[in-house]
Amino acid sequence: MIGLVIVSHSHRLAQGVQELADQMSTDDITIVAAGGLMDEHGAFHIGTDAVRIAQAIQEAWSEDGVLILLDMGSAVLSTEVALEMLPPAMRERCRMSNAPLVEGAIVAALEASLGRSLEEVNQAAEAASRLQKIAQE
Repeated sequence: MIGLVIVSHSHRLAQGVQELADQMSTDDITIVAAGGLMDEHGAFHIGTDAVRIAQAIQEAWSEDGVLILLDMGSAVLSTEVALEMLPPAMRERCRMSNAPLVEGAIVAALEASLGRSLEEVNQAAEAASRLQKIAQE
């Protein structure tokens, strides 16, 4: 079963998305949050950290792969750096998703808990960008 990593500039946002996705999936799936920058005193600030992202990928690791959901901007750059830190065989089984962070994480958690492949989970998560929240009249 694939693992999920939630990357956000905000520690609290990443934790909240992880919590929500955890509630929507089974206990079999590993979802890890990697949000914010931690200073030397253990306080979190806005930003992204490639080392923390690489650690989160390793924690969520599955031979089936890891889907990485991101908020925006430097989260992509930091994740690309994090992927370069991993062994090539591990890197090949990781995907960054263009899915919306919250909706995509929920859909990805549901699909992953059903045993779908990395590509299937990513496609479903990215399709979440087209979900209508309000009925059109």
